[in-house]
Amino acid sequence: MPWTGRHVVLGVSGGIASYKSCLLARRLVERGARVDVVLTRAAAEFVRPLTFEALTGRPVLSSIWERDGALAHVRLAHAADLVIVAPATAHLIARVAQGLADDLLTSLLLAATAPVLIAPAMNDEMYANPITQSNLRALTSRGISSVGPEIGGLAEGPSERPGRMSEPETIAAHAARLLRRGGPLAGKRVVVTAGPTRESLDPVRVITNRSSGRMGYRLAEAAWERGGDVVLISGPTSLVAPVGVAVRRIETTADLARAVGEALPAADVLVMAAAPADYRPAEPSATKRSRGDGALTLALEPTEDVLASTLPLRKAGTFMVGFALETGDAAARGRGKLARKALDLIVVNDALEPGAGFEVDTNRVTLIARDGAEQVLPLMDKRAVADAILDAIEARLG
Repeated sequence: MPWTGRHVVLGVSGGIASYKSCLLARRLVERGARVDVVLTRAAAEFVRPLTFEALTGRPVLSSIWERDGALAHVRLAHAADLVIVAPATAHLIARVAQGLADDLLTSLLLAATAPVLIAPAMNDEMYANPITQSNLRALTSRGISSVGPEIGGLAEGPSERPGRMSEPETIAAHAARLLRRGGPLAGKRVVVTAGPTRESLDPVRVITNRSSGRMGYRLAEAAWERGGDVVLISGPTSLVAPVGVAVRRIETTADLARAVGEALPAADVLVMAAAPADYRPAEPSATKRSRGDGALTLALEPTEDVLASTLPLRKAGTFMVGFALETGDAAARGRGKLARKALDLIVVNDALEPGAGFEVDTNRVTLIARDGAEQVLPLMDKRAVADAILDAIEARLG
């Protein structure tokens, strides 16, 4: 995971959004990062240092004149793997843009050699002001990344313009992407499919399956954090779209085949984690079928074989990943599918395995590669499974 053992400096400037920085600090610690918090004098008026000390288990620095602060800007600037400033107020952004070093946080930013990510937060008029926009462009030109702001409620009330600081999970996702920059997936177009498809029986009823879409969504999330340009083709699901990922919604297996065919020519990696319906009603009704009509016999016909349909569309070098959810000898069936569909990697799991497969947050899979390698993974959280799958992909990318 990107955070394990990483040293993050979290700078907090003086805005009401600083309460969200407490949640951000907690999330980073939970994910394995060592977090040092640097408060501006104004920030300490909104959130007391003790709060951050309790959340991070480390002392908080706020002044260059403190005993431990005299060279803290140099020590932390050199030791940090990443510097995050959240919130970054208009005043803080202006000082950094001018190269000022009049407190501990601005001095640290001037000395930092690690990537820097800022999360602007301010009144919408202040954000729209040409001076603020010019300052932000200056920071971008100097290699400082930013996330947000977003549209939403501000301290003074609702707003329909940007100004609200991004949520902690969004900031953490952008920070993870910065930590992973330069890896094998950086700049690669990654297409991931997820969720079930639904085939209409009539205007009310459908034939579908139990896929929740969680595995595909976790794969899209993890691929974006690794620097990929990610497109998620999603069947019906209630899951929230991952940060930074372009989502295309589909309904039927035919929709899925069409969307994959359109995305494939530009794809460097295709991960087919969706669970398309294998059958559809041969004669769907245009009106709702009444239970009062008595017993119902359905004639079903097979749907498109989406993976097989990609064979003539693949560009040279596209890395193809399939999934095989089986019962019985899952590994043998997976090897057969790997060969028939000309895949580079297949992810195999048993539908009857407790705690794995559909409608749960965990999975137990076996990765089988074209080169003959097989990796049996233990039961893990689906995000951890996603990272293991992407590790296997990155190890084989040309």
